[in-house]
Amino acid sequence: MRTEDIPLTVRHIPVEGVLVTDAEIDHTLGIVLLREARHLPVYATAAVQSILDRDSRLLPMTRAFSDVPVTELSLNTPVPLRHRDGSSSGLVVEAFPVPAGPPRFATRAEEGHTVGLMLREEATGKVCAFVPGCGDLDAALLGRLAEADALLFDGTFWADDELIALGIGDRTAREMDHLPIAGRGGSLERLAALRCQYRVYTHINNTNPILLEHSPERAIVTRTGVIVGFDGLHLTLSREPDL
Repeated sequence: MRTEDIPLTVRHIPVEGVLVTDAEIDHTLGIVLLREARHLPVYATAAVQSILDRDSRLLPMTRAFSDVPVTELSLNTPVPLRHRDGSSSGLVVEAFPVPAGPPRFATRAEEGHTVGLMLREEATGKVCAFVPGCGDLDAALLGRLAEADALLFDGTFWADDELIALGIGDRTAREMDHLPIAGRGGSLERLAALRCQYRVYTHINNTNPILLEHSPERAIVTRTGVIVGFDGLHLTLSREPDL
């Protein structure tokens, strides 16, 4: 029996679509792992799609097994998210550029190769910002993130020299386009001032001490009201803004 002949009730992938913020391997390899979905809608900027097609070849590889339509995310433009059957999900996404370089394997740098996402629920107007990779935070970007009710932000590294100090890398966090949490100009001091209902660190590297529940670094983060993300985290956005 061919894969395309297998009923959805027999082999079901409960994913309505995949949004990608960049073409890095650790952000996109899951597309290949979902190849048995048979129909897997992907949302990406033109730059990200180009890298996935031309450089990593993840899209051609997945399309050998499944239909993978790509909806282009134009920068700073709201795009409705739809279920696989074409019906409305009630969500709208807007991609915006963030400071970062392209993947090391990309043959060229194009605008939109690394973005954050603003996800808006149309019925309530509530907004979740998702920025898993970000090399810096300027005033304009902070202003955009301040519009979010929930912010999921790059918490990859605690310190700029984290990998160097541990002897497992030779590049700083900033050289890898991840703004460290701690230190002067780090993300924590900047995010602490945002009035989002929830501020959550995500994309946390296994070298980051905030993963240890009783570490002093974890205590510093939680004292500011920022959440250290974990599998199964559930956030409920209030209908009234916090005062």
